[in-house]
Amino acid sequence: MSEIRVDSIGNESNTGGPVLSGITTFSGQKYFIPPTGTTAERPSDCPPGSIRFNTDSAHLEYWNGLVWLEFEASSEELGDQNNSNSTGGTGTRGLFMGGGPSVSDTIDYISISTLGNAQDFGNLSQARWTGGSAASSTRAVTAGGETSSIVNTIDFGTFASTGNFSDFGDLATGMGQGVGGASSSTRGVFLGGGTPSKSNVIQYITIAAEGNAIDFGDLSYAADAQIEGTCGSPIRGIAAGGNPGPSKIDNISYITLTTLGNAQDFGDLTLARGTAGSGSNATRGVFAGGEPNTNIIDFITIASTGNAQDFGDLQTASFSRAGVSSPTRVCFGGGGSPSLINTIDFIAIPTTGNASDFGDLTRSNRGMTSCSNGHGGL
Repeated sequence: MSEIRVDSIGNESNTGGPVLSGITTFSGQKYFIPPTGTTAERPSDCPPGSIRFNTDSAHLEYWNGLVWLEFEASSEELGDQNNSNSTGGTGTRGLFMGGGPSVSDTIDYISISTLGNAQDFGNLSQARWTGGSAASSTRAVTAGGETSSIVNTIDFGTFASTGNFSDFGDLATGMGQGVGGASSSTRGVFLGGGTPSKSNVIQYITIAAEGNAIDFGDLSYAADAQIEGTCGSPIRGIAAGGNPGPSKIDNISYITLTTLGNAQDFGDLTLARGTAGSGSNATRGVFAGGEPNTNIIDFITIASTGNAQDFGDLQTASFSRAGVSSPTRVCFGGGGSPSLINTIDFIAIPTTGNASDFGDLTRSNRGMTSCSNGHGGL
């Protein structure tokens, strides 16, 4: 067996590395360092199968000839308790919490990588609907919403363990009637909603530490009906649409999750609406359905600014759908069409196209809050 030991090696034109033909084996007990760069530095002139490490998302990704896709770890790898980003062996779970209009405290869960019906997870500490949510890789948090009145409590649970949620703290101001929620791996934010008047307030929490929410900044407009029209990356939180009155809007706004301050303009949806379902991976956000009753799915590239583009269609025109996501898939559960539905649709987020059937929730509901341990903010 031949062996060459050099500090570096290039091709004959000195424009890059050499082309290795045939079967190539890298041996040893150390590691292999792939090329690294930000999302903005992604090349598009590379052959399918090219691999790089994205320093924005902290994920290994590959080029399929059309888009860059993230490698998704297996459940066993995610369950490594020595990994600070571990999901405890559950894989990527999505939670659908509460809902109405017969206000519920029920929590359903799905494994996003596996088609099938939702299962019972436990109960919230208080029945509620139209609240907001945030999540880390281990902890789910839901805040605000309403019963017969506006709710200011915050609940939390652990993705790896089914069971009832516990008290986390309180919002600085009660938020209901369509609260938006977005999060990084450490910080959760809750946006807008009704107090009961329409609100432009943004509040935040540190997900790992129970306590009361703190003021973050303001949206550029006061609106409710933003329920689940929010998503994000590790850097940005996105809020889309809403109902400032008397009609729905098409505004998309963003915040920088690591820096307190007011929201800034991002662009516009393809259709003015409220109560859209949403989800994201680290690079792309999607918004599905909404009022007025529609089946439209839009998408944006989170790191840039600009107007949303057409992604495809839901199976059924519907509103108040709850979205959960992994790096490769977004699921939209429940909603109104206009009657209540219990179906779950899913899309492959790196591509475009129409939604397909995933399974069913345990009940028909709308206005649920939802989150996952594999969303774009992680």
